[in-house]
Amino acid sequence: MHLALFCIFGALCVAGALNLLLQRHPINSALSLIVVMSSLAVLYLLLGAEFLAAAQVIVYSGAIMVLFTFVIMLLNAGREQRTHGSKMAWVLGFPGAAVLLALLADIFITHSGDFHRVQAGEYVVNTAMLSGVLFRDLLLPFEVTSILILIAILGAVALARKEH
Repeated sequence: MHLALFCIFGALCVAGALNLLLQRHPINSALSLIVVMSSLAVLYLLLGAEFLAAAQVIVYSGAIMVLFTFVIMLLNAGREQRTHGSKMAWVLGFPGAAVLLALLADIFITHSGDFHRVQAGEYVVNTAMLSGVLFRDLLLPFEVTSILILIAILGAVALARKEH
């Protein structure tokens, strides 16, 4: 079941990333990035990292992508103009990608029997232990960081405000 879910959401993540690159409209690209971030959250959940999956959904799929979408809509960006690309991308990019794919294929072929032996370490941190450290031992740095982020948001709003 885990392998099937991993394959489904891995393929969804790759398809969303390709759609992100191929879209001409910025809003559609931002929506494709939301699909990628949500798929990554499910992959984190399959790996047993519940806190990281929740943070991925809340921070990246939620807050950051809402901010991206708001900025794109605020700028009123239209269709993107496409160019034919640079000569350097053709000269270095495609041979580099071919070498990278050949290297990955070689690693998978030569080490195909070793993948089933991977195990989690002895010391696995669950969400309760992580939240205990975060809100007990590291409470002051956590609160200082939240105050700094609030000050940065207020500064951005003050700089973006139009003068009357």
